[in-house]
Amino acid sequence: MQRISVVGLMLLMAVLSSQPVFAQGEEPTVYVIQKGDTLWGLSQRFLQDPYYWPNLWARNQSITNPHFIFPGQRLRVYPDRIEVESPAETPAPVAPGEQPPVAPKKTVEEVSQVKTFTVSGGEGFLMEKDLKPEGFIVSTHQGRQMVGEDDIVYTDIGKVHGAEVGDKFSIYKKMGAVSHPVTNLILGYKVIPLGTLQLSELEEKVSKAIVTKSFLEIGAGSFLLPYQSRRTEVALKASDKELAGYIVETLTGKQAIASGDIAYLDLGRTQGVEVGNMLYIVRDVVPDQKYALDKIDKLPVEVLGALVVVGLGEHTSTALVVKSIDAIYRGDRVELKKNR
Repeated sequence: MQRISVVGLMLLMAVLSSQPVFAQGEEPTVYVIQKGDTLWGLSQRFLQDPYYWPNLWARNQSITNPHFIFPGQRLRVYPDRIEVESPAETPAPVAPGEQPPVAPKKTVEEVSQVKTFTVSGGEGFLMEKDLKPEGFIVSTHQGRQMVGEDDIVYTDIGKVHGAEVGDKFSIYKKMGAVSHPVTNLILGYKVIPLGTLQLSELEEKVSKAIVTKSFLEIGAGSFLLPYQSRRTEVALKASDKELAGYIVETLTGKQAIASGDIAYLDLGRTQGVEVGNMLYIVRDVVPDQKYALDKIDKLPVEVLGALVVVGLGEHTSTALVVKSIDAIYRGDRVELKKNR
């Protein structure tokens, strides 16, 4: 078994909570997996804590792929663990005309909720060279350096661009260029959201607008993109591809980040990434050859945590760190390996 698969299980399936589900010594509850179930949801439903890193994961090594569960598969839920029934233990299909066997009294039929993550809209993203703004704030009321909510600004969006009074736009600030930590190639520019505005008066090539929301100070030169709702839910989504890339930058710009922070990756639609994909953050361990009898080519990777993709570009993505057991740095690798 690959270590990353084991740690994937550790990240996704809670095994022991402070409040046992059943009294010690009771028979396990048998749960039949339903369409839409995920290990996040099942561990949350039975063990209350999908983020708990278990010390009993070895009892569940029959699951090598954290996403490999399917409708009809049976789980046995104990106070301290969840086990997957082997095919030999699973009742055989019932032939037409035959009476089905009596289901265990404790079979649970509810469908667990798909695991979701809330994003605030303040995560930012990497602006790649192919992304073109809808327009810019070209001036502010009375030439003020910075404006905020309910202030007036002027944009270079007008009737000729198909705009109408009432149109909304999200306001962003372009930050510095982001280079790849390995190749040093420029991937794009980090941008952060500043607020939203609504067009109030239109001329042929320009418009007057009112700032409807401000998260940070807004000034001339800020660029505009079509309005996006700020707070959204991202559902965990299994990937059918192997993925491998790097953390190339962080939202805060800090060197070290942890759970709850935002990272930017060198993976996007072109690489097969989708919003909701979860990847594991890993770091290579360098062997000390002087203590080895034979040459060591590679040691198992150190798994630092996990992140979920919440925003997507063509070659880059924005991700939320959902678990960390150590400091995570720009340049750390991310990956998702499928079983072979």
